Amino acid sequence: MRSFASALACAAMLGATPAWSQGKVIRIVVAFPPGGPVDFVARVIADQLGQELNQRVIVENKPGANGAIAAQSVAQSAPDGTTMWLSSVGAVAINPVLYTSLPYDMQRDFAPVSLVVDNDELLVVSANNPSNDAAQFVANAKKSAEPVSIASTGIGSIPHLAMEQFSQVSKTDFLHVPYKGAAPAITDLMGGQVAAFFGDIPGLIGHIKGGKLKAIGIAAPKRHPLLPNVRTLTEQGLPGVDTNNWYALFVPAKTPPGTIDAINDAVRRTLAAPAVSEKLLASGAVPSASTPQELAALLKRDTEKWGKLIKAQKITPEG
Repeated sequence: MRSFASALACAAMLGATPAWSQGKVIRIVVAFPPGGPVDFVARVIADQLGQELNQRVIVENKPGANGAIAAQSVAQSAPDGTTMWLSSVGAVAINPVLYTSLPYDMQRDFAPVSLVVDNDELLVVSANNPSNDAAQFVANAKKSAEPVSIASTGIGSIPHLAMEQFSQVSKTDFLHVPYKGAAPAITDLMGGQVAAFFGDIPGLIGHIKGGKLKAIGIAAPKRHPLLPNVRTLTEQGLPGVDTNNWYALFVPAKTPPGTIDAINDAVRRTLAAPAVSEKLLASGAVPSASTPQELAALLKRDTEKWGKLIKAQKITPEG
């Protein structure tokens, strides 16, 4: 197996000037507390990535300020490949267009390394909801005397923006109910306090298999391997709800290209390892490596897409 040191040596021979010190611990910084979905993915890949890089890789949790604490920590770290930021799409593509001022700038402060996983958004209702698919849910909502409520994990979150897209394409007004995270939203959904919720499949699959929630539509181009009988929203005549809460790795902006390429190569091998890919797939997350250039293009597209929706729907951090 090629070590990170040898990979960097090859990169240097090709003209790059990577900075690296043997024996340093590599940190994957996560902007959420331990136990959450991003933390889970970081911990699944950490050991294998360490083997691929021939270095020790640890996960460091820096929650708070909508990702800004983690972002600043990484941006201010040495650009030598020893500090990475594993972020969901929110902090990197939504916050920059939702907030008028941020203490970090994605173009100035970070360099993309690789996409890590795709997380399709799933529309779920409680087990006793009469709707068996999204089309029926919309039809029932249109008949309701009051706006039907859909929960989210907060203003400007992927579940909120999925709901806004769903409202647009279905031409239905829903009542947005923001929560501070998925756990309380799911609890209230199962308890009947809200009617529906868009969420990441990894956070919902256990409740679906346990019969507590009913999956009625996937906001993705194709069906999910864990839920082959759940039709996409497009299949149900509701095209245009395309939400992917992807997670990706970034490093400080001045990290040498040779170092980034070496890490990218290690990430690819990590995600291809059966012990990693099978665990991620079983959770509902789809391993999805990319080149740095592909990640940069994805970041640009999603920043523009969500910025357009946020402006059209007049979404502000205050609601």
